[in-house]
Amino acid sequence: MEEDKKFDQLFEYASNLRWKVGDDFHDQLTEGIYSDASSITKRVVHDDQSHKTYHFDRMLDKILTSKKYGFLIMGLVLAIVLWITIEGANVPSGLLDSLLLGTIYPALKNLSLSLGIPWWLDGFLLDGVYMAVAWVIAVMLPPMAIFFPMFTLLEDFGYLPRVAFNLDGLFKRAGAHGKQALTMSMGWGCNAAGVVATRIIDSPRERLIAIITNNFSLCNGRWPTQILIATIFIGAVVPESFSRITSMVAVISIAFLGIFFTFFTSWLLSRTMLKGEVSTFSLELPPYRPPKFWKTLYTSLIDRTIIVLWRAIVFAAPAGAVIWLISNIDIGSLSIASHTINFLDDFGILIGLNGVILLAYVVAIPANEIVIPTILMLTVSHFGVAGFGSGDGVMFELDSYMDTSRVLEAGGWTLLTAINLMLFSLLHNPCSTTIYTIYQETKSWKWTSVASILPIIFGLIVCFLVAQVWRLI
Repeated sequence: MEEDKKFDQLFEYASNLRWKVGDDFHDQLTEGIYSDASSITKRVVHDDQSHKTYHFDRMLDKILTSKKYGFLIMGLVLAIVLWITIEGANVPSGLLDSLLLGTIYPALKNLSLSLGIPWWLDGFLLDGVYMAVAWVIAVMLPPMAIFFPMFTLLEDFGYLPRVAFNLDGLFKRAGAHGKQALTMSMGWGCNAAGVVATRIIDSPRERLIAIITNNFSLCNGRWPTQILIATIFIGAVVPESFSRITSMVAVISIAFLGIFFTFFTSWLLSRTMLKGEVSTFSLELPPYRPPKFWKTLYTSLIDRTIIVLWRAIVFAAPAGAVIWLISNIDIGSLSIASHTINFLDDFGILIGLNGVILLAYVVAIPANEIVIPTILMLTVSHFGVAGFGSGDGVMFELDSYMDTSRVLEAGGWTLLTAINLMLFSLLHNPCSTTIYTIYQETKSWKWTSVASILPIIFGLIVCFLVAQVWRLI
């Protein structure tokens, strides 16, 4: 009994001392260890060379990790990677679109007709399941096949650890881990891959913060939505000569808003649900080295692209089935989709959106890639837009921005609707693939729910505030 009291007193004394040393004790200790190691090295290591050796790594680090140029270069590298990803994906996406939707889809429809398959089974399997899967493959595969290898090449070259070094201070102030910079960057390719990448963070608390906030990185499934809406609506408010650059600035602004929400949410979680000390990690910057291109290409395609794409296909197939069913099953004189749109419309308009958008995001949870085709289909079906088919559960995308603009404006879209859609595209729940991956990584329904619901709360609040300010002005 006496010994237990002594142990309790000892632990209490140690706890008091722990708080007296301050929050930066670990940083000071690590800095002291490295300072002592450096001084010992200077005393025992002698350089017989009479001239200074040219150190390429150190010269490059002075630029890439400097306070003056480091962040500017990071932004430039990110912009180049995203530009190459978006522009480079256009051609293969177009080819896949032509193959899967322009060639195989009509052939399957003709085969179904010749076999006498009932219309409802034909529609369910081809117009629903097949179309959703085809859209996901055509839109998702090319950007991932470009982004992930480029990301891995930067990692092999040795640049990504410099990114973590530059952002470590900002993440530390937000109560998160410096390595979250790498998982956040990975999220721009795919949020599910970004969640898996959080394994590099040892602290369970900080790993949870990185997992929950990864959805604020615009994944490749959301870039097409951002670009399309910005081009049609944002670019239209300026002279034609400035339209392209204005649209680009609008999309990049949304991406940077996502970075802001990453830091803000990390700060919020670290002071509420996930309180704790920021862990210190020693980041040894590796030497720069030529990347192994073919090995990187193979591992990126197999370990990241194919696995993530397969998960997306698995979740997209039932989404396509649901979209077709709600568009073709009638209750009274209206389809389930039209009843739901009417029910959601008042709330949607209140927050600067509409019922079609809200329903599209509900049924398109499995894959962000099918949001725009779903919105177009539901708009045509609900409002009966002439010249664009019946919209009876068949997802489609139009070849020209003008036709897309006509459909959306027929659905009551305004500039406010477009801006709030871009914001809601950033601030909404993760896709099903990411939600499943979050659960696999955390093994917790609690944290999976937090990661899924928190972005929606932010999205509804932001859209509501923007709508009210817009209407007041």
